[in-house]
Amino acid sequence: MSSKTDLWIDSRREEMVSALQKLITFNSVSCRGDAPGEPFGPECRKALEHTLAVCDDMGFKSVNMEGYIGYADYGKGDETLGILTHLDVVPEGDGWTKAGPYEGKVIDGWMVGRGTLDDKGPAIASIYALAAVKEAGFEFRRKVRLIFGCDEESGMGCLAHYMEHEKVPDMAFSPDAEYPLVNSEKNIYHGSFRYEYPSSISIKAGTVVNAVPGFAEAVVPCALEQVTAAIGDKEGFEAKAVDGGVSIVATGCAAHASTPECGKNAIQMMVCLLCGLPLPEADLAALKAIKASYGMEYNGETVGLDKSDESGRLTLNIGLMDWNRNGYSLGIDIRAPISVQMEEISAKLSAALPMAAACDETFSPGHFVPEDSELVSGLLKVYRERTGDMSAPKRIGGGTYARHFDTAVAFGVEREYRENRLHMVDEALNMDDFIQDAKLMADAIIELACVK
Repeated sequence: MSSKTDLWIDSRREEMVSALQKLITFNSVSCRGDAPGEPFGPECRKALEHTLAVCDDMGFKSVNMEGYIGYADYGKGDETLGILTHLDVVPEGDGWTKAGPYEGKVIDGWMVGRGTLDDKGPAIASIYALAAVKEAGFEFRRKVRLIFGCDEESGMGCLAHYMEHEKVPDMAFSPDAEYPLVNSEKNIYHGSFRYEYPSSISIKAGTVVNAVPGFAEAVVPCALEQVTAAIGDKEGFEAKAVDGGVSIVATGCAAHASTPECGKNAIQMMVCLLCGLPLPEADLAALKAIKASYGMEYNGETVGLDKSDESGRLTLNIGLMDWNRNGYSLGIDIRAPISVQMEEISAKLSAALPMAAACDETFSPGHFVPEDSELVSGLLKVYRERTGDMSAPKRIGGGTYARHFDTAVAFGVEREYRENRLHMVDEALNMDDFIQDAKLMADAIIELACVK
C-alpha cells in the first residue's frame, strides 16, 4: 500500500464521482452502427470518447481504434501490464425504482445506474489508479495500458478488433468479476434453436441471452376465464382480454446468466403455465416438449448436462424466446465446466428438442491461471495486505476479457458482503467501494509494473 496514492485518490473523490456520473448518462448498449467511428452505435462512441478524454486530462497517451475499442498508455518498459474494462452495458430493463438507469444519481452513498458496477465504475477507477501512481512519482518497469472495450456484453467484437491490430499485453487483469480474484472461468456456450410450424400463439421475452429474463409476455387464443383458472394461486402472472384472445404477463426475477439460481426465469414460468391451457394440438406439443426438457431447471438435469468438475457446476439459462405465427426461436446460454466441450452440449440440446434446428452456436473455451504465477500471487498479495481477507481465488461461470489472454485474470470488483445487482434493475455501486477499487488497482500497478 502507498499512502501517497491513497491520499491522491481521496483528494479526487468528487472528481471521480463526476466523471463516472457523466459516463453513466450514455445508453451504451452495443448495437450495429453504420456511421464511421461507431461500429457499436453512437452511444458507445460517446462513452469511449468521454473516457479517453479523461485519460488525456491525466497526461496519458490515448488511442481510439475506430470506435471499436480504445486504450491509454503510461510508463515504460519492454513488457506491458494491461487493465481491461468495458464501457458497453446490458439493456436497462423495466422496473427501476430508485433512479433512472442513466442518471448516475447518488443516493445514501450509492450511485444508481446501468453500468455503475459492470463495468463503467471500474473503468473510471482504473484511470485514477494509474494517475495516482504517476503523480506519486513511482518508476515504471512495465508500461501500463488501460483498455476500454465497447462490445463486451454482446460478443466481444471490440477485443477481436484489438487483437487483430495490437499486441496483447504480457499480463493483464480485468476488474469485472469478484474479489479477491478469479483465476478460473468456465466454458461459455450460446446457441439458438428454431422450430418452424404454423402457430396460433405468441411469446416475447428476453433482451440478451446472457441474462435471466425477468418478464415474458404471451398472447393465446383462449378465454380469459380459462387463463385465470390455469393461473389460480400461482404468483407472478397477470392476464387480460385482448383482440384475438388473452394477453399474459409473467414476472420473474432477472439475474446474470452465470448465476441463474439468483433469478427466476420468466420464459420457463410462461411455458409451464401455457402447458395447462386448452391450446391447439401443435402449440401444446411444442410447449410440452420444452417443459419436459427444461421445466424450471437451471443446471441441465433433464437434458443430461448436469456436470461438475474443479471449475464448478454447469448452469443453463433460456435467455431469449420469440414465438410467433411461424414458430419459435429460443436462445440458450450455458456456463460449462472446463471438462465439458461444445460437441456434448450441442448433442444433448439437439436431442432434447429434436423438432428444433440448432443454429448460431458459439463456444468460448474456459480459462485458468495458476495461483503461483507472478500475476495471481501479486494480486493476492496486494488485496490481502489492504483488506486482511485471506480468501482463495474464485471460480466463476461469467466470462470476462481475461479468458482471451494467456496470462490474465479478473480482479474485483464485486464483494461478497454487498448486494449484487449485476445485470438487474437498480444496479448500483457503493462510492466507498469505488474509491477502494481505485486504491487496490493502484496497489496492483505498483506491485506488477513499478520498480520496488
